[in-house]
Amino acid sequence: MPKEEINWSDFAKIDIRIGTIVSAEIFEEARNPAYKLSIDFGDIGIKKSSAQITKLYETNDIVGKQVVAVVNFPPKQIANIMSECLLLGGLGINKEVVLLQPERFVQNGTEVG
Repeated sequence: MPKEEINWSDFAKIDIRIGTIVSAEIFEEARNPAYKLSIDFGDIGIKKSSAQITKLYETNDIVGKQVVAVVNFPPKQIANIMSECLLLGGLGINKEVVLLQPERFVQNGTEVG
């Protein structure tokens, strides 16, 4: 079921960027299986995130991958880290997340529009 309709100014408030995962480790303190990630967004810096992507990805497979994330949410405390961005992905039937990725390399920090 589609969500509530928004207007262009609502969408324009969302800052979606491309970044590269520079580190990934198992997030042992998280309630649900997750990884602690550090993602390089170029000029806006490296941001931390908690991502529940353990069903389809291993930590050593995602380091170096470019991903798409929302970078202008306020930081959110998740267990013992402050998550500073939200990775975007397709949500499967069993809630497995398939990461959204650019089809070719782009500069870290590139805006998505």
